[in-house]
Amino acid sequence: MFNEATVRRHQALTIFIVLLALVFIARLSWFQIANAESYRNEAREAIEVTRSIEAVRGDIVDSEGNVLATTIFTWDVNIDPVNVGPVTLDIDGKQTAFTKKEIAAYLAGILKLSTKDVLAKMTGEGRYANLKQRATATQFTRVKNLDIPWVYFDRKQTRYYPQGAVAGNLVGFVGSDGSPLAGIERTMNSCLAGTDGKEMYEQGADLIKIPSSIRTITPVRDGSDVVLSINSDLQYSAQQEVAATVRRLQADWASAIVIEVKTGKILAAAEAPTVDPNKPGAVRQQNRGSRIFQAAFEPGSILKPVAAATAVDTKKATPTTQVIAPDSLRMPWGQYVNDSNAHPPQKLTLAGVLAKSSNTGIIQIGGKVDSATRYEYMQKFGMGQKTGVNFEGESSGVLANYTSWDKMTDKAVMFGQGVSLTPIQTAAIFQTFANKGVRLPPALVTGCRDRDGNLSPTKVEPEVRVLSESSASQTIDMLEKVVEKGPIGRTASIYGYRVAGKTGTAQIAEGKGYGKLYAVSFVGLAPAEDPKYVVAVTAYRSRTVSNSLGATPGFVAVMKQVLKTYGIPPSTTKSKNIPTEWK
Repeated sequence: MFNEATVRRHQALTIFIVLLALVFIARLSWFQIANAESYRNEAREAIEVTRSIEAVRGDIVDSEGNVLATTIFTWDVNIDPVNVGPVTLDIDGKQTAFTKKEIAAYLAGILKLSTKDVLAKMTGEGRYANLKQRATATQFTRVKNLDIPWVYFDRKQTRYYPQGAVAGNLVGFVGSDGSPLAGIERTMNSCLAGTDGKEMYEQGADLIKIPSSIRTITPVRDGSDVVLSINSDLQYSAQQEVAATVRRLQADWASAIVIEVKTGKILAAAEAPTVDPNKPGAVRQQNRGSRIFQAAFEPGSILKPVAAATAVDTKKATPTTQVIAPDSLRMPWGQYVNDSNAHPPQKLTLAGVLAKSSNTGIIQIGGKVDSATRYEYMQKFGMGQKTGVNFEGESSGVLANYTSWDKMTDKAVMFGQGVSLTPIQTAAIFQTFANKGVRLPPALVTGCRDRDGNLSPTKVEPEVRVLSESSASQTIDMLEKVVEKGPIGRTASIYGYRVAGKTGTAQIAEGKGYGKLYAVSFVGLAPAEDPKYVVAVTAYRSRTVSNSLGATPGFVAVMKQVLKTYGIPPSTTKSKNIPTEWK
């Protein structure tokens, strides 16, 4: 029999047990019901991973859709050493067991690594070891198909330029981290870059992603494509010519520009030396940009047609206006203007002044126009201002206000001294002549094209009427005589076609004066009766030829290729009969 004291102890113990159970029940209810979501969130945070999804950079393509810059993928192959162990793989449909050492040898064979190095990385207490950086698509596929649970991958983007140095100075390049460093890659980055996305997923205890748990937080938006106006085949051909020009002239550099007259589109902008964007470090830094847009220098006689056209447009002269041009002309203040070579006084028309490239002749006829008006025309031709291409580092050249010209500069600007231009500015001047007196801003980037094929055209600067149609036509008539009768201009002729153009031999400024080397150039247009294309060739600091004979072979070669590429038929008419001399 239980005494009363024993019963009371049993009752107390029972009550204690019941109360303790109620406490546990209440606490469990707190965990499972009242605070369940909080604990679920804590547990989820412990196993959830947020990962950035890198947007794919857009391509850069030429006018025909040929790819100049694109993105290819490589993969970093990684392992989780803690979880490394024997695995059973499906080899040719048969389940085969592999030891740790055997799988190391198998991976080493695929990834072109040593078994010893792979095995060393597979050993340890860490959760990460990189086996191979930037594995190829083939290597990635072979390893991934093995489905080894402790092998995982990180996708990497690599910028690739399939045409190498073709248009390399224009396209630019990116750094090892994918950041744009030069050229179109940088100036059009807002089009090319896209927007990275984010995803969240859960991983198991083995750190392997659970596929069904993937959630997109921010959708990725891949970059768009940049469409250029250039023709990569023409660009390649022009680059071969300017490279040959540099070798032949032992010049610092050379360039060739092709512009479509009626649109202003740049079909080629070739330079030598150039850069292969796949390996920009292989060339000097000064050769990684584009001198066509960035290098400004005194153009020399290439500017004489501007003075001539201005005189014609202001009714101060005609192509047959007569002048006596000596080889040296004393200015009223005592300084002399000299021609490039000694000769007896020549009786020249304005057309003859251009054909003979006479400094003394052009200042006499061009000087009939007052300084303020000549300055205004030079501005309308685009001098002293960027072209509108918006190429990085583009120079505006130098055109000082006429009010700051001294007496000699007032004369010298008519034959291309005291003013500096970039090659693209010079080419644009001749596009103006060819386009009936209307200057169109040169265009390099056609637009930004999204993944659906919708093109957003590049904003174009307004056209500028510089000359009357009649004045532009008369200027071309005179420039034809340069090619027909000029002592050097004749070497720029192309059989079967009427060609108009102008030579240029510019002294290069050094210190307070001029050095012994020259920038030689030839800019021409064809067919002269209905101009379709302008080609401008320049060689800077030529060491073997000191006049435009250094540039005309390159002009002829590039223009021939242009006419052939676009199927321009030969001329069927003759040039106007304009005298270059008088008696």
